[in-house]
Amino acid sequence: MKKQDKPFAFRGKYLLLTVLILYGVIFLVSSQSVQLALLKSGTILVKILPIFGVVILFTSLLNFFIRPKQIAKHLGQDSGTKGWLWALAAGVISHGPMYAWYSLLEDLRSHGMKDELIVVFFASRAIKIPLLPMMIGYFGLTFTILLSFYILLGALLQGLCMQLLQTKKM
Repeated sequence: MKKQDKPFAFRGKYLLLTVLILYGVIFLVSSQSVQLALLKSGTILVKILPIFGVVILFTSLLNFFIRPKQIAKHLGQDSGTKGWLWALAAGVISHGPMYAWYSLLEDLRSHGMKDELIVVFFASRAIKIPLLPMMIGYFGLTFTILLSFYILLGALLQGLCMQLLQTKKM
């Protein structure tokens, strides 16, 4: 029997309603402020729409080419050390704003990715490969290697803490 997909749920309805009410109240007090805020919000929306498009495209391709069993094998409950290393590597090589990854990671989580690996992914994003040469120039190779090592170690420790919290929760 095939598992049914979860129904669509608009999860931000209360936040949206609150924001609309606040905008309405502020509009009554100072309509110029609301117009300026809406203009800035529109500008930001135009800037992030391409990012959302890429995330949606990437998620769609992921869903098309990779099956949940494949994901679970690499990042699921039985992934072992390999899953931790994949999460570290993916975090280091990932670029762009963090919120752009939320949708993809939620999708991976629904297919079996462990929460501790999501924590490792986010924590290891502190290392920015394009900025490493500049960091070496300012602080030296030894400092850069040690700091990167401690960032990765910290990411793993945060993942382990999440794992401990998950086991206590059950």
